This record gives sequence, structure tokens and C-alpha cells, in this order.
Amino acid sequence: MQSRVVGPLFRGSTYRRGVYLLLGGVIALPYALLTVVFVSMLTTDDLPKPAIWVLVVIGAAIGVTPAFLGGTRAVEIVAARGLLGVDLPDPAGPADRETTLRGALWYALHVVFGGLVGFALFTALPMALVFVLQLFASDSIRRAGLPFADWNPAALTAGGVALLVLLGYAVAGFGALAAQLAPTLLGPSPAERIAALEARAGQLVERSRLARELHDSVGHALTVTTLQAAAAQRALGDPEFVRRALVAIEETGRAAMEDLDHVLGLLRDAERAERPAPQRTLADIDRVVADVTGAGLRVSLTRDGPLASVPAALSREGYRIVQEALTNAVRHAGPVPVTVRIAVVDRSLRIEVANPVTREQPADPSGRGLAGMRERVDVLGGRMAAGREDGRFTVTVRLPTGGS
Repeated sequence: MQSRVVGPLFRGSTYRRGVYLLLGGVIALPYALLTVVFVSMLTTDDLPKPAIWVLVVIGAAIGVTPAFLGGTRAVEIVAARGLLGVDLPDPAGPADRETTLRGALWYALHVVFGGLVGFALFTALPMALVFVLQLFASDSIRRAGLPFADWNPAALTAGGVALLVLLGYAVAGFGALAAQLAPTLLGPSPAERIAALEARAGQLVERSRLARELHDSVGHALTVTTLQAAAAQRALGDPEFVRRALVAIEETGRAAMEDLDHVLGLLRDAERAERPAPQRTLADIDRVVADVTGAGLRVSLTRDGPLASVPAALSREGYRIVQEALTNAVRHAGPVPVTVRIAVVDRSLRIEVANPVTREQPADPSGRGLAGMRERVDVLGGRMAAGREDGRFTVTVRLPTGGS
């Protein structure tokens, strides 16, 4: 209870908020000076009143304009975030009318609150210090002209301390009120919230895409190199086979490093435009077949239709789908015969990868590989089926090409 009562006087947030309010007082100062000047001019009989009113209207228009500027709201948001401790996002795009009006109201409240705090600080604080000094001033100093010299020094000192405490509570109260109002008046508009959600969704989609790229490329490379190394170890007596295995390991590792380097480059915004993505398409599918053949699979590849007419983006995704399907076959079925059929039929790209089901292969390997393939297919508006059928595990994909 005691900390709740006395705490506001000693919290750092109280004084940071006081600084924010004083900034409003600084802004209020020219408004106060102009008001004094115009009142003085209007109460003077020698000056023409119509000309003065024209100046008043012009001055009011100039004084109100900053409240409706987008830059003013942006500065207020930064200051409120740093000094009031309020979590406010940066403005996103031009503000609508409702957001502009909220920002103008906040600017007005900042000026009014700041003016009150500034006035109290520069009037009550000196007065409180004078009261406190009465207790320590000698009689000669009192006679020299300190105000309230005939009053009881102890009472004046107590009044000065009370005035300082009240000033601290006033700053804490106004600061807490400002912190409560800031999210409502400076918070994002519905359009800004939607833009922020879209940006967040875009980041999540990009993160998911990069995760798929790493899983498909690096996972394929690790699977193939592991199997190639194991096969080479078992065939140490056949130098030619070992040489082919080592060459396959080297090429697969180099390709995986290129993909990894590209994905890491995408994570650095400064390098995003400078790093071209590896453009492996269905035209490079023989490379994947060679990799898994060296790992023990016996692949029968069939290609039908004008694969060269498939759009580049679709061809790249088709390459990744075949690569992941073959990697799953190597990982889950072992050295078995696999049939791969890639065809362009009826304005669609069709991919089918099938292999015999072994005892070790799970009935529904629902790991990241199949999930990644489904994500690719969903993004491209296609359809995918995967599962056991007649003793074979089959992955079937159909992707619309958009051709005529």
C-alpha cells in the first residue's frame, strides 16, 4: 500500500512522462505568446479591429495546421513510444480522415496538458522552494525582502514540501492519463492494422517458403550423400564405383551449398536483389535421377508433352516436388525400383512418383516432406494425393499450367 502511494514520486516512468508533457509545454509557449499579443491588440483602441481580426484568423489557421499533418502524428508516435512507454506501431501509408482527427485531438491534448504542467513547474516550483528556504534563512535575509517574511517559517516550509509533493503527483497523474489515451488516439487505423497483418502474413509465408527450400534441397543432399557414402564404404574393392560415389557426393554437396547460400542471402535484405536464385527446373530432372540412382534407387523416368512450354515458376516447383518425392522413396523404401512420370496434358502438369512399399516404409509418411509438397501444390492451385495403393506408395500431383 505504501509503495502504491509513494511509488509514483520515485518511478523513472513518472519523470520520463514529465519530459514528454514538458515538450507539449514548449509547443504551447508560442500559442500562449500569440494569444497574449492578439488580446493586447484587440483591447487597444488605437488599432483597427478588422485588420486585427484578419491577423487572428490567419494566425489561428497557421497554428491549427500542424495538428493535421501526418509528420506531426509520426513524431508524436515516436515520442510517446520512447517517453510514455506505449507500444505504438509506426504509421503505414497515408492516414484516413478518422486517424487524422484522432491525431489532431492528441496534439491538442498534448499542448494543453503540457501547458498546464509547464505553468505549474515554472510557478509552483519556485514558490515551493521559497517556502522551504524560509526555514533556513536568517532574520537579516528575511528583512531583505523574502516574501511572507512575517509567516511562521516551519509552516511555510511544510507548505513548500506539500506543494512539491502535489506537483509530483500532478505530473504522475497527467503522465498516466496520457499513457492511457495514447493507444486510442495515436493507435493504428483499421487500414493500418490490415496493412500490418498483411505484412506479417507475408513474412510468415516467406519464412515458410524458405523453410521448404532448405528442407527439400539440404534434406535431399544429406540423404543422397549419406547413402552414397554408405554404398562406397561397402564397395571399397571397386575403385570405379567409389570414384563415382565420391563425385556424386561432391556434386550434390555443391548444389546444396548453392541453395543454402541463396536462402541465407534472402535473409539479408541488402543482398536480396543481388543474389539470383538457382533456376533448377524440370529440364534438370536428370540430375536428381542420377543422384538417387547412385544412392541405390532404380528410376524409370517418362516424360510426355511439351515440358519446355511449362511456365518457369511452375517448372521450378515441379522440380522440387519430384526431388522431394524421390528423396522420400530413398529414405523410407530403400533401394527399390521407382517410376516417375512427368507429363503436360489438358493444360496441366501432371507428376506421378510410385515405388513398392517395403516393410520399413510407413503407411502414411506424413512428415515435413509431404507437408512441403502439399504447400507448394496449394499455392499453385493444384491437387495432390499421396498414400499406399496396391502395394505401392504413390504421389500424384496435378498443377494447372494456364495454357490454351
